[in-house]
Amino acid sequence: MRKTFVQGVGGVLSADIAVPDHERELAFYSKILTTGDDPLWRDDLMNNLGMPIIGLGARTPEYDDLPLQWMPHIQVADVAASAAFAINIGGKELMHGKDEDGQSQWAVLLDPNGAAFGIVPVVAADSDSADKSERVGCVAWLSLAVPDASSSMEFYRQVVGWDAGSIDTGENEEYAARFEMQIDNEIAAAEICQLRSDENVIPPVWLIHLPVDDLAESLQRVGESGGKVVKEFTEARSAIVRDPVGVYLALQAG
Repeated sequence: MRKTFVQGVGGVLSADIAVPDHERELAFYSKILTTGDDPLWRDDLMNNLGMPIIGLGARTPEYDDLPLQWMPHIQVADVAASAAFAINIGGKELMHGKDEDGQSQWAVLLDPNGAAFGIVPVVAADSDSADKSERVGCVAWLSLAVPDASSSMEFYRQVVGWDAGSIDTGENEEYAARFEMQIDNEIAAAEICQLRSDENVIPPVWLIHLPVDDLAESLQRVGESGGKVVKEFTEARSAIVRDPVGVYLALQAG
């Protein structure tokens, strides 16, 4: 079962980014996400339940060292231990938030390929939200294309605590290797893949997949609002797009 938006180790509840030209970026995302008769997102970028899933901040000097990538916030069992693991096996720490007692609260990391992501403690289950409809705006999937999928799989297995399942690529012309990153060997939260061609359509960044009510309308609005549709996947009913400042993400039919 695919379900990135879950509570627990390996689950992703949110993502954020700090961008230049903030007003234009806010207008872009507000326009492309709020499509269809039953939009999954509001104009303020909260989802249709009023939950703050994606954070679009202005690029102030304190965020100058952060790459222009959407950064998923992944829950881990121990933020300090995960950050240390990442550094020891070729990653890099960009920011590390601690409380007054010196206890780690969150961290922003880079993997060895330069993909950025955040780690946070496990969020306590909310029984009220668990009973609500699953058709909401959320981070519906994560995907990462890298030169060496096996090494990236191992990096995230150690840092995040995901399990990994190999996906048989057979004679697939596009993929040389694919791994499904799982929570408790049961729930698929993300995918790490290696393409057969060296000419990847995007750099090695985590693609957050955001659902929309009307994918065709959203893709039309991407171009109208200064972005670009990079690649469409008809069978998967999804597409990779680039926003006006060059940030990549994926949109999918909700």
